[in-house]
Amino acid sequence: MKRQKFSLNIIKMNRVLLCLVSAIFFSSCSTLDATKETQSKSDGLVTVKFVQVNDVYEIAPLNGGEYGGMARVAHIRDSIKAQFPNTYLYMAGDFLNPSLLGTLKVDGERLYGKQMVEVMNAMEFDLVAFGNHEFDLSEADLQKRLNESTFKWTSANVRHITEDGLKPFSTKEPISDYEIFHVKEPDGDEMKFGMISVTLPSNPKDYVYYGDVYTEAIRANKLASEKADLVFGLTHVSIDEDKEIAQLIPHIPLIMGGHEHNATLVKVGETAIAKADANAKSVYVHTIVYNTNTKKYSLNSQLVFVDENTASNAKVEKIVSKWNSMLDEKLKEVIDDPNMVIYTPETPLDGTDSASRGIQTNLGAIITQAMAYSFQNEVAAALVNGGSIRIDDMLSGSITAKDIFRVLPFGGGILKVDLKGSLLKEVLDYGEKKRGTGAYLQRDSVSQDLNGAWLIQGERILEEKIYSVAFSDFLLKGLDIPFLTPENKGVVNIYSPKQTEIAADIRKAIIFFLNSQKK
Repeated sequence: MKRQKFSLNIIKMNRVLLCLVSAIFFSSCSTLDATKETQSKSDGLVTVKFVQVNDVYEIAPLNGGEYGGMARVAHIRDSIKAQFPNTYLYMAGDFLNPSLLGTLKVDGERLYGKQMVEVMNAMEFDLVAFGNHEFDLSEADLQKRLNESTFKWTSANVRHITEDGLKPFSTKEPISDYEIFHVKEPDGDEMKFGMISVTLPSNPKDYVYYGDVYTEAIRANKLASEKADLVFGLTHVSIDEDKEIAQLIPHIPLIMGGHEHNATLVKVGETAIAKADANAKSVYVHTIVYNTNTKKYSLNSQLVFVDENTASNAKVEKIVSKWNSMLDEKLKEVIDDPNMVIYTPETPLDGTDSASRGIQTNLGAIITQAMAYSFQNEVAAALVNGGSIRIDDMLSGSITAKDIFRVLPFGGGILKVDLKGSLLKEVLDYGEKKRGTGAYLQRDSVSQDLNGAWLIQGERILEEKIYSVAFSDFLLKGLDIPFLTPENKGVVNIYSPKQTEIAADIRKAIIFFLNSQKK
């Protein structure tokens, strides 16, 4: 009997345990089912993040590491994407040129943006637009960069002029007028958005055709809208042109633009137009939340500064360091310490293309003063073509010797030219006539009176008088000013400096001049 009671107790205990286990199991199953139901339940909302940069010419941080740097931009994107998987990285044009690194020769061939493409490939850009500076490159060099790109390009108005007629530029495949992106949330909600792009026709080349920015933007938007819930802009045009596009396509939520170099965020109707600071001093982070049920969206744009407090992506930093080491080695062939601080301006020095080719700038004044100084001021004036200033940026903060090489990457010597006043006036008239082009002249000790007569050091230029003027050697090649060559009868004498003289390299002359001005 005792054994029977013991066996019955064991059976009862097992039944209790079985019931408990079953209860726990089914309770767990119910919890899992509820979790699955919660995860699969759609809220109708899709969130996407756009990280925008534009007009980035340098892969490394500038001003002694104070701001910029593509490895830092990569870290910002990575940090956002870790939390929001639907994060995209976009470049609104101007990145292949100009840059100091791009002028270096490797294996007998100039880089011309090769270093930027390698960095951007590693950063895994999602889409880029053509900027006007992409067409600084020759047809062959641009095609090399396109072939090397693992990221996508897009343009609705830029076409390749070939022997067989107008065709889209190509990477491994023809570049599309627009791009469509498919976004899906973990809960199953999904949407499609499109990107359209146009580029301003400010850099005419015989291998490039520019369609009308407005007509082509409207056309591309119509095509993209047939496949997408929302369409956005990735443009490289002036702010006024972006505003006009916003008026012509009033339902476009956001235009991520380039060309201007200062951070801008303006609204035209319901359209936001955003441009970040050049050289990745800042990036724009745009958050779009789209409601798939109501077909409405919300947009928030935040400017994020990229500075010494921003961490770097290790993979990208390694590539940047490789190219930067190569640059420093090359620069040390010309100057001992490329990173030496030589000048701190009270106001930023204007090296933008539009200013250098259209008005007398403070940077142009420093360059030409340095040219005159290199000849111990034995010249009456100094002239340099605005097109030789290649930085297309503002210089502020602590300026290093390397920055001067960025301003004038092609270098060249300074010539002391004795020429007749009649030819000098003709040269100055031509430079003024070519305002807006690279032939416009930045000058020292040259001005005009109220009647438009040219003056040197405040005195009218006399046609028969001989003047000593410092010229960049490029100007005497007759390329920007066709009649200004050594053979011109108005040229009396040309002095070319020896390699040991400061004037032998215009960049060394500027560095020497600025160092001499230190108090």
